Amino acid sequence: MVPQLPIKAPAWLDEFQKFVMRGNVVDLAVGIIIGAAFTAIVGSLVKDLFNPVIGLLLGGIDFSNIFITLKGPTTPTLEAAKAAGAVTLNVGLFLNAVIQFLIVAFAVFWMVKVLTTLQQKKEAAPAAPPPPTTTEVLLTEIRDLLATKG
Repeated sequence: MVPQLPIKAPAWLDEFQKFVMRGNVVDLAVGIIIGAAFTAIVGSLVKDLFNPVIGLLLGGIDFSNIFITLKGPTTPTLEAAKAAGAVTLNVGLFLNAVIQFLIVAFAVFWMVKVLTTLQQKKEAAPAAPPPPTTTEVLLTEIRDLLATKG
């Protein structure tokens, strides 16, 4: 039989585990996951709801097909231009990204505003005064007794 040597874990592994398990890192990871899901929702909101309405109001324009062909054949749609190997400036896709950013920024603004208001209400709630110390109680009783005798 070959003797088994104990395998010692590297010293940094324990430090890394402590780092990952701190509250801030876990909170950050949860925030990133929720942010990714929120981004998908906002992307769908812009692409599937806002852009058709805005396009309809602007005379049937499809934002995703607003592009400038720099090199290659001129085509009616961006997909056809990409299939033909054309080099394009995708202005419509950029506009979609700007709209998505504005929606996310607006939602984050209101979320922070609501959370700040809730936090201020918590802090503004008056705390009950601390009970008087035994010395204060005794001095109050002595004062009251002196007031009734005088």
